[in-house]
Amino acid sequence: MAILLEEIVESIEVWLSQLRKLRSKQPYVDPNLDPVLLVPGVAGSVLMAVDENGRSERVWVRIFGADHKLRTKLWSRFDTSIGKTVSLDPKTSIMVPEDRFGLYAIDMLDPDMIIGRDCVYYFHDMIIEMINWGFQEGTTLFGFGYDFRQSNRFEETLKRLAEKLESVYTASGGKRINIISHSMGGLLIFEKYVKNWIAVAAPFRGAPGYVTSTFLNGMSFVEGWEQNFFISKWSMHQLLIECPSLYELMGCPNFQWEHSPALEIWREKHDSEGSCNVMLESYPPTDTISVFSEALSSNTVNYHGESIPLPFNLEILKWANETRRIMSRAKVPPTVKFYNIYGTSVETPHSVCYGSKDAPVSDLEQLPFVKATYICVDGDGTVPTESAKADGLDAEARVGMPGEHRGILCDQHLFRILKHWLKVGDPDPFYNPLNDYVILPTAFEIERHREKGCEVTSLKEEWEIISREQNDGNFMNMHDGKPLVSSIIVAQGGEKECKRGKAHATVTVHPPHEGKQHVELNAVSVTLDG
Repeated sequence: MAILLEEIVESIEVWLSQLRKLRSKQPYVDPNLDPVLLVPGVAGSVLMAVDENGRSERVWVRIFGADHKLRTKLWSRFDTSIGKTVSLDPKTSIMVPEDRFGLYAIDMLDPDMIIGRDCVYYFHDMIIEMINWGFQEGTTLFGFGYDFRQSNRFEETLKRLAEKLESVYTASGGKRINIISHSMGGLLIFEKYVKNWIAVAAPFRGAPGYVTSTFLNGMSFVEGWEQNFFISKWSMHQLLIECPSLYELMGCPNFQWEHSPALEIWREKHDSEGSCNVMLESYPPTDTISVFSEALSSNTVNYHGESIPLPFNLEILKWANETRRIMSRAKVPPTVKFYNIYGTSVETPHSVCYGSKDAPVSDLEQLPFVKATYICVDGDGTVPTESAKADGLDAEARVGMPGEHRGILCDQHLFRILKHWLKVGDPDPFYNPLNDYVILPTAFEIERHREKGCEVTSLKEEWEIISREQNDGNFMNMHDGKPLVSSIIVAQGGEKECKRGKAHATVTVHPPHEGKQHVELNAVSVTLDG
């Protein structure tokens, strides 16, 4: 029955895809726009399993039989000789669907769960927004999908990315490309083809709390009973334990963290006399490897009746350490402008603790079955703000915005920033992406005159500040409906031959009205001749 339902769903998706193309009317196409390539992060690309007869089926992402397909088709082992994660099924190879454009999600039920036959699937809202701006699929808007199990420096992926950039460059008539990458996507740039790189929620120094709990307990995309219809936390754990991309997300041990992430364990130990002691052990990033190794020493999967050991993989760790070394030395080419958008205001796991004083852990092999508690820091729920900000690159701008790791991609605030940086339409010269305000001058008056040996200059300015988030508790809304008045006095002294002067300014901020904030500046300066 599940197979029949799956075939029905796939047929409906194809039908909806064709129906969308027939019904969709591009309201406006701007032929002058520079091309954009969307690059997703881990788990953001569609994956197909191809058998020895050339028959293919989607194994990521899907609803019916998702957990079964993951265990039979995607479970893998890392081959150190080629630096590649290879499926346990020797008759199956994993590939990204070959699609001309590489994008467009179909939100038949849920845009994060149901997709079309294309290779990136969670940029749905952004794609719709950009099409409304005048971008066109296959001409100025493209996507790049890849096997997210592999390392970020996997040679086959980099080769495909180079080929994709060249094809986009050609399709757009030789225009250099704007890359918008999410999370771990698109960390290597090809100077010849790229104009701007906009990184969104990128874990430049890792996601320590997220990765620690994933190594020991797995990762779930949905919670509660809904897991029965998608992928179990444990099945995902057994996939990721052999994926270099996860090891490369570990917290950077050489980074100067404001508060160093730690793995904490309440341990129960017995001395030689049989006495029991409970103590809290804390492991910094450099010392967690021994814990992971012991905790996962007996980890196995049953694959077609065969028990296959899947311990913490020290060979993958060596590979990941080399990746971090390469990335730490990488620089953005001088002809490429780099922008960093990072998430804030969401509690994000940083340090992870197992056990408690009353319920300590006696054996580290119990850790995969113990619920973790977290010490959180500011971030996007996955990547700490501190890590996402620390790109170590020469950035044109770094902008923090409240939002969840993947939810940021649907945020109108993000869309306004992208539209501004991509120079879509007529850029607003008064818009400031750093605070998402538009400041419009409405009045300007300046007068100068001399009076009894004094030079008097008076200035009066007025602005309207327009913000989409007037009620976010910022400084403009702290005056309880009454005008906020501030004064500044500046005096300048000097020798007899020098001028002396004094300036006085008053700034009045009026309460918001109809989405606008009115600000007045009145200033007078008096300069005395020496």
